[in-house]
Amino acid sequence: MFESLSDRLGGVFDRLRGRGALNEADVRAAMREVRIALLEADVALPVARDFIDKVTEKAVGQQVLKSVTPGQQVVKIVNDALVDMLGADESELNVDVTPPAVVMMVGLQGSGKTTTTAKIAKRLSEKNRKKVMMASLDVNRPAAQEQLAVLGTQTGVATLPIVAGQQPVDIARRAMQAAKLQGYDVLLLDTAGRLHVDQALMDEMKAVAEVSTPAEILLVVDALTGQDAVNVAQSFAGQVDLTGVVLTRMDGDARGGAALSMRAVTGKPIKFAGVGEGMDKLEGFHPDRVAGRILGMGDVVSLVERAAETVQAEEAEAMARKMAKGQFDLNDLRTQIAQMQRMGGLGALASMLPGMKKMAGAVKAAQDDKALTRLDAMISSMTPKERAKPELLNAKRKIRVANGSGTTVQDVNRLLKMHQEMATMMKKLRKMGGLGKLGALFGGGGMPDLGGLMGGSGGPPGGLPGLPGGNAPFNLPPGFNKFTKK
Repeated sequence: MFESLSDRLGGVFDRLRGRGALNEADVRAAMREVRIALLEADVALPVARDFIDKVTEKAVGQQVLKSVTPGQQVVKIVNDALVDMLGADESELNVDVTPPAVVMMVGLQGSGKTTTTAKIAKRLSEKNRKKVMMASLDVNRPAAQEQLAVLGTQTGVATLPIVAGQQPVDIARRAMQAAKLQGYDVLLLDTAGRLHVDQALMDEMKAVAEVSTPAEILLVVDALTGQDAVNVAQSFAGQVDLTGVVLTRMDGDARGGAALSMRAVTGKPIKFAGVGEGMDKLEGFHPDRVAGRILGMGDVVSLVERAAETVQAEEAEAMARKMAKGQFDLNDLRTQIAQMQRMGGLGALASMLPGMKKMAGAVKAAQDDKALTRLDAMISSMTPKERAKPELLNAKRKIRVANGSGTTVQDVNRLLKMHQEMATMMKKLRKMGGLGKLGALFGGGGMPDLGGLMGGSGGPPGGLPGLPGGNAPFNLPPGFNKFTKK
């Protein structure tokens, strides 16, 4: 998300930072480019105009222009303004009320409301340890209630039994009664949508809200619809007491105008962003982290959180013990690959790491997640003995592995060379005093302790060869880039 805007702003600020001194004309020229970039990203005109006015007023001040690093000061001002435009503080769901806490989902048909309901239910159940029930109030769309029941089975979340012929208000009453009697902490109500906003839809939502007294009313909008999403949000905000917005399909929105305009136009915080079809592809919306990604500063905090959620503890501890002994075979490399894929692949990791915009080669490699698949296919085509002892792979065995994985013998040789370099690195690491020294090996200190991701002292153990240390923002495993040329 935000790729095009991030690229445009990156170019503007690189030019500013490249100059030793700035005058007011330089800043105003840069702000004109920023304004064009925002408009091209489909940000609402009044929002873009207000943003530029605020930033320009601060950026042309003498304190900035006379500073030692005026370019950096301007970037900081833009970053702070972006955070403010996106909502300043993150907004959590208000579900710590007298149970059941009712979360009412509203929105137009096709915005992803039912799927988002299941994603939020799964998140509340697993992350917040809440006892959650879902109920579908959509009696208009064919099989809408059955769809939520299927999603409930997939996510392990209870759904209200379907009673044919009941109307939305009656279903809401029955759901409230069932949630109270069965001791549920949270009740999610998936209301009906329409192809467009009409009074019948609004009246139905108001009636449901009256009988359920929701703690949260979340509007679900499709980020890909751009300014239409903002217009829909305005229509709903004028009729229903919204508490927040959920933007779906953010992973497909390279412009990001809806996200940047939503808070400013509606006054409601963005609480979640849907970033994929999977039930776990829902992220909390953190304005400061999003601003960092837009300006190419990365999002290290989210990266560490994602690692903590996806790294398998037992698997990581076993890996850490082997690495402490200086051991590293192809099974271990395969584990590393699986961990990177669970975290969303190299493309997702690259977007969270500072400085990636300046490393075109690494970005290109990081976006080629097929490289991970090819590596895994080659390792899968080996026997257990070959994975444990790669030196067994003679010419005949390499041909067999290449044929079995749909690759070439040269690819197999590159894999073995990459593994050998990593094994050598682990042995050096052991001599240097253990895994805690990993950060130094990858480029020195200066960044939050992501060395812990490899089993050091600062984070969850295990995983991820080549994550940062200091001035090397994204070190791929040795030789990895050779697998991205196909």
